[in-house]
Amino acid sequence: MSRKYKIRDQSYPHFVSFAVIHWIDLFIRMAYREKILESLRYCQDEKDLIIYSWCIMPSHLHLIIGTSKEPIQNILRDFKSFTSRRLKLCIQNNPQESRKKWLLWIMKHAGIKNTNNNAWQLWQQHNQPIELSQNNIIDQRLDYIHNNPVKAGFVDHPEHWKYSSARDYCGQKGLLDISMIK
Repeated sequence: MSRKYKIRDQSYPHFVSFAVIHWIDLFIRMAYREKILESLRYCQDEKDLIIYSWCIMPSHLHLIIGTSKEPIQNILRDFKSFTSRRLKLCIQNNPQESRKKWLLWIMKHAGIKNTNNNAWQLWQQHNQPIELSQNNIIDQRLDYIHNNPVKAGFVDHPEHWKYSSARDYCGQKGLLDISMIK
């Protein structure tokens, strides 16, 4: 990656976001959202990823995460690498994907232009992890994540967005197991 994750204190939760290159609306397809969810569950089970909050938007993903074992930056590196490969295969093998040729072309060309990749790039490489060491920062990031679909005009209330932990914070069961941060 061109810009390394700067996780200074592993004991705090961190807010992270990643976007698909060129902000492509990849996650409008359920199959691709499911690959992200499967990969997050795997990281929870096998890499000790703790998810406090999450939201999958059409072109990007927001998380508040932590860990008690493997460094966060290693988990994120592996997650992004693995999901990039998995989603490439999913796009290639999806007979309903009307944008297949375009998606594969644009991601191939982005990868060729980026010397950190092997002729394929799905995720933008810049990330700005934010250490959540203060309650006011935690509250601000939780609100930001959960209200992202509302501000985008997809739903009227955060808990109505299926691909978010807002449901959990409203007393419902969401799609991922989370650890409540407050």
